[in-house]
Amino acid sequence: MNGASDDLTAVAVLAEGSRRAMYEFIRRQGRPVTRDEAAASVGISRKLAAFHLDKLVDAGLLEAAPRTSPPGAPRGPGRAPKVYRPSQARVSVSIPQRRLDLLSEVLVDAVAVEADSGNARAAALRGARDRGTALGEGERAAHRLTRTGPERALHLAIPVMERVGYEPYRTEDGTIRLRNCPFHPLAARQRDLVCGMNRELLDGLLRGLGNEGVQAVLAPRPGECCVELRP
Repeated sequence: MNGASDDLTAVAVLAEGSRRAMYEFIRRQGRPVTRDEAAASVGISRKLAAFHLDKLVDAGLLEAAPRTSPPGAPRGPGRAPKVYRPSQARVSVSIPQRRLDLLSEVLVDAVAVEADSGNARAAALRGARDRGTALGEGERAAHRLTRTGPERALHLAIPVMERVGYEPYRTEDGTIRLRNCPFHPLAARQRDLVCGMNRELLDGLLRGLGNEGVQAVLAPRPGECCVELRP
């Protein structure tokens, strides 16, 4: 997105229910999605899905590319069907305009400058852990729980992480990976600091949920958050 006007256009595009649901479905898949899959996810026709998908591409929210066939597979006549995946665009709208992103950049740069003393970095990491712990304690209190086992802790942590914007998903071995870093623009500026704060926030969330068995560990992967949750 290039500015507030682009963000407003994207918000307008997402205001339509089926379009927004398809966009959220595609974001959750972690792989390119076909037009048929997108249509089936919201129960509309392939033709109508194509209309909505084109709108999302025009708004810069999705990227479209020809679908590649497996090596040696015969190719049918005509153009290759398209597949869709999320773009790197991030949408944020405030009226009147606020520049909390600028304030965040100033603060995270200031913390990084003082990293040698240890005081500023330690305070940032401690603040992230305290915020995560508070989120976990609030969730545990809402469910009237005292302690939680690993599976219960993960079950409770997932919706909290979804609300924060991490887009969690489970792998085959039970690990929770995170498709999105909510603080990605700041991570691009000060990766070590922001990744550390992510880890502390999520580890604090688990402790606040009353579990010591699940660990939040640094495990960077391209295109995803640097942290994963391991039973």
